[in-house]
Amino acid sequence: MSYARFAIYYVPPDGPLADFGAKWLGWDVVTGREAVQFDVPGLHDITMTPRKYGFHGTLKPPFKLKDCRTFDALERAVSNVAGALSPAVCDGLTLTQLGRFLALTPFGTLDGLQRIAEACVRDLDGFRAPAGEAELTRRRKAGLSARQEALLVKWGYPYVFEEFRFHLTLSGRLPDGALDGWTETLQGHLPELPTPFVIDQIALCGERQHGRFELIHRYTLTG
Repeated sequence: MSYARFAIYYVPPDGPLADFGAKWLGWDVVTGREAVQFDVPGLHDITMTPRKYGFHGTLKPPFKLKDCRTFDALERAVSNVAGALSPAVCDGLTLTQLGRFLALTPFGTLDGLQRIAEACVRDLDGFRAPAGEAELTRRRKAGLSARQEALLVKWGYPYVFEEFRFHLTLSGRLPDGALDGWTETLQGHLPELPTPFVIDQIALCGERQHGRFELIHRYTLTG
């Protein structure tokens, strides 16, 4: 299988939360197949943006592989990173409005999760091809702070390290007047959310040529 980009995600393990995510977004990142969405008017449209990525929390954002690096070497490197990291435990997950979109976010102590994300960004960056000018320009349209601009230039993404906020995305950008309605709809479909929320594995995912991501391999955190 040939992949256009790779990413390091948290992908929920098999269970009610993973099942919900696939049915809500209409794409199962674990199987790499379309999933039958919940029968909710308008759901297909509001999930078009996150659908291609599947239900996940980003740890290292999508990147193209450097020409001089191989997929096999990337797999070994991700395995090594996972072997050096210990699991993180947060108090739980909650439904949150992040600007104009909806997501599940962790609450409680987040230091362990931050540590995992920083290691994935830093220790695997030697595999990332530098961001092109078109991508940099697109990112800058968001109106970055000076620190976010510096992170973009160095790491190819502005929302890493202290600018990072872990989230499992559930919608694209919504009109202001639609946020409360979709929040209520989501609350009626969410399974019981995990308490505590444990991150004990990371996932190497790849973007197929049709633009959607799928799980390649999970790596248990054993450090």
